[in-house]
This record gives sequence, C-alpha cells and structure tokens, in this order.
Amino acid sequence: MSDACGMSAAAERTTGGRSGHFRSRTVMLGGAALLAATDLVSKWVAERNLTVGESLGLGPLDIRLFYNTGVAFSLGASLPPWTVAAATGLIIAALSWFLLASEPAMTGLSRTGAALLLGGALGNFIDRLDGRGVVDFLHSGWFPTFNLADVLVTAGAALMVLGAFRRQPEENPE
Repeated sequence: MSDACGMSAAAERTTGGRSGHFRSRTVMLGGAALLAATDLVSKWVAERNLTVGESLGLGPLDIRLFYNTGVAFSLGASLPPWTVAAATGLIIAALSWFLLASEPAMTGLSRTGAALLLGGALGNFIDRLDGRGVVDFLHSGWFPTFNLADVLVTAGAALMVLGAFRRQPEENPE
C-alpha cells in the first residue's frame, strides 16, 4: 500500500521515507566527491613524478603520463578543448539529475555504482577544465592509456547494470 507521497510501506520502513532518500542521495554525492578527489590526487602524483613519454614498468601495467584532449579512446581530440569540456559538463549535469531522480528505485548495488560513475565523471571533468586534457597514466600495452576515473566510470556502470537485475526484497504482509 502507498502513502500520500506514493511510497510503499516497505519502502518507507527500508529507507526511512523522504529523509532516507535525502541521506542516500547525500551519501551518493559525498561518495562521488570523495572519489573524484581521489582521482585528482592520483593524477597530481602522476604529473609530479613522471614526464610525458617516461614509462615505469610494473609488470602487466605500466605507469606512463599521457594527456588525452578527447573523451573515451581520444574521440573528439581534434575539437577545441572548450567544446569537449562544455559537452562533458552538460552530459554530467543530465547524468546527475537522472541518478538523483532514480535513486529511490535503486538497489544498494546500483547506488554504489552511481557514486562510482559520477565520481569518475566528475574527476575527469574537473581535470579537463585547464584545457590541457585529461591526465591518463595507466597503460597495459594492449589497451589505450587510462586513469582511475576511467576505472570508476567502468566499474560504476557495471554495478548499476548488475544492481538493476537485483530486486529489492519485498516485505511479506502478515
């Protein structure tokens, strides 16, 4: 049965009602901010300790500094930096709105994925604002060079998909 806000009794108990959604959204956004900051610190460390073209071999993964002026797989690298930043900003704004609006229907796994996805997107967006492009530094030799934000975006998207297939447990009315 739903209350006046359209929330089922089970959802009301599980999330604490509207205040529960506020807390969940705050945790999701706070987690995304923390992850974006972690990504930016990792890029700062890479820039301080490497020069472009220098490579530090660590087995299956090399640390190699690279600036990507495009988006995924350097798509759009020939576009002016402000164009890529503006388009990315609009996409992140739309993504943020969608994730916050969808949060009440998300599983915990999907919420975690949303925080990872948004954190990675914000990290790369903030890094892009200086016009030099995004700092990439993880290189496998067989895949384009990437960074922590890219890992967060990929893992976040995967968790959101997995979470979408998990159902919230239903309360059995007695």
